Amino acid sequence: MTLQIKKRLLEVEDYHRMIEANILSEDDRVELINGEIIEMSPIKSFHASHVMRINHFLSNIVGDEVIVNVQNPILIPNYSEPEPDIALLKWDDDFYYEKHPQPQDVILLIEVADSSLEYDQNIKLPLYANAQIRECWIVNLREKRIEVYQNPENGIYKQRIIIQAQDEITIDSLELSFPAQKLLR
Repeated sequence: MTLQIKKRLLEVEDYHRMIEANILSEDDRVELINGEIIEMSPIKSFHASHVMRINHFLSNIVGDEVIVNVQNPILIPNYSEPEPDIALLKWDDDFYYEKHPQPQDVILLIEVADSSLEYDQNIKLPLYANAQIRECWIVNLREKRIEVYQNPENGIYKQRIIIQAQDEITIDSLELSFPAQKLLR
């Protein structure tokens, strides 16, 4: 006789109730991924510096038509609320006051990866692809390159482009191009 183990996955509402009941603090470094609470690594200065650099650069070039959202939740119904390093969001006059942005609000997600590279590639990318987020970049600090993922279908991105530091990179939906080096150090 084999033992059947059942998991009870948390829905986003359960996760929010845990925060409201102070079971989880808004200061806890966790995110809800596929119904499970995942503890996030502490942010090292190397990683933080790159996120700040990317935020500063993108904020200066995207203009007032796009919101640059830094390390804030994206609601992926019903079981996930990841906190990508950078999200370019469609403009909302209230800055998503009533609810967190959802996949249809996302223009581009960017994960900055050093120690989190495998997690970002193997856990977060499929999550984003399943949610039909059109474009996701992994700024791969280990290999000093940017991995561009586009065209989500059946939980995977059909197109993967590797951009080296000396190459140009394009945000197609915003018709913006710039040297990839601007996002890499």
